[in-house]
Amino acid sequence: MIDQLLKYDTELFLFLNNLGSEFWDNLWLLITDKLTFIPLYAILLFLLYKKYGLKSLLVFVVVVALMITFTDQITNVFKRGFQRPRPCGEADLIDQMRFIAVRCGKYGFFSGHSSNSMAAAVFAGLMLKPYYKNLIFILLLWSAIVAYSRIYVGVHYPLDIVCGLTFGAISGFMFYKLGNYSLKRFIKI
Repeated sequence: MIDQLLKYDTELFLFLNNLGSEFWDNLWLLITDKLTFIPLYAILLFLLYKKYGLKSLLVFVVVVALMITFTDQITNVFKRGFQRPRPCGEADLIDQMRFIAVRCGKYGFFSGHSSNSMAAAVFAGLMLKPYYKNLIFILLLWSAIVAYSRIYVGVHYPLDIVCGLTFGAISGFMFYKLGNYSLKRFIKI
């Protein structure tokens, strides 16, 4: 059963990855770059500061740093534990796919980009939902686009993406709860 699931995952990867074209490659490389969305993170922190104040912002910075560290490190534990090679590392696939990423990496299950972006989207979206009701939907869409970029550039299978998004959503919700608890405990909001 696992073999069949992995076969379908590979077939879906090849289909989605081969939808790309040279015309769009630079856009997707930009989307998949970790530094591209620093301005978005700065805007989200500014909105948190604007709605909750400076003391709360300090709590948010600590909680977000813990959240990203947590999702990133757990992703690495899974990658080392499962040791599923990335599609770009599979000799049987390299001639059938479009590999445009800067580097390949060794293992891919599950996607750190997916888990980190989804955790940030859920955390910020829920914290800001009382003030910006539709922001969470925009952030979830953004996270899905970042996740898809990993398939487009050839470094993750769809299952890596789905599991990363799921783990990120759970992590974002847990740290949202931690953020609310911290605000009530330390800032008295």
